[in-house]
Amino acid sequence: MNALPANPPGESHAGLLGRLGNRSIVFVGLMGAGKTAIGRKLATMLSLPFMDSDHEIESVSRMTVPELFERYGESEFRALEQRVILRLLENGPQVLSTGGGAFMNAQTREGIAAHGVSVWLKADLDLLMDRVSKKQNRPLLKNPDPRGVLERLMGERYPVYATSDVTVPTREERKEVIAAEVLAALCRHFGIEEIAATGEVES
Repeated sequence: MNALPANPPGESHAGLLGRLGNRSIVFVGLMGAGKTAIGRKLATMLSLPFMDSDHEIESVSRMTVPELFERYGESEFRALEQRVILRLLENGPQVLSTGGGAFMNAQTREGIAAHGVSVWLKADLDLLMDRVSKKQNRPLLKNPDPRGVLERLMGERYPVYATSDVTVPTREERKEVIAAEVLAALCRHFGIEEIAATGEVES
């Protein structure tokens, strides 16, 4: 398979950026799916700015996401998250990673549909459990049965995530490979013929 050049951007990159216009590429999915890592890599490949809504919320509020959950509760946090994401969407084109629950908010979904292209990084339960168990900063998983919580969240959220413009399965693979697959899926979404086959990506 041919390598997809990361730099300089090929014709498919230019075509994608042309179709994107001022819109943002918005990553959605459950915690641990890799939205920040893959989003950052894709932004580099397309020479676009990268934003993470959770980081932006923390810098605006000067509190961490777990602290916000603890002090104000989930509904207040979601209201703040919605405001921050709608404001960030005004700054496209960019790559934007969102928190796991953000896409569940109808107004946030409408904002993303109007100003962006949504990409769902779809992960299976074992992959998510393996990743989130290594981090202690997941407010929704402070529970004796984190696997059960994740299963419940998958049941609630996957049907909504499935309404995204693009779905890309993720797995234990190098982020360069998954980012290249996202790029290919976006090209297909916009009807752009890929110049190179996806496969190994030169870093």
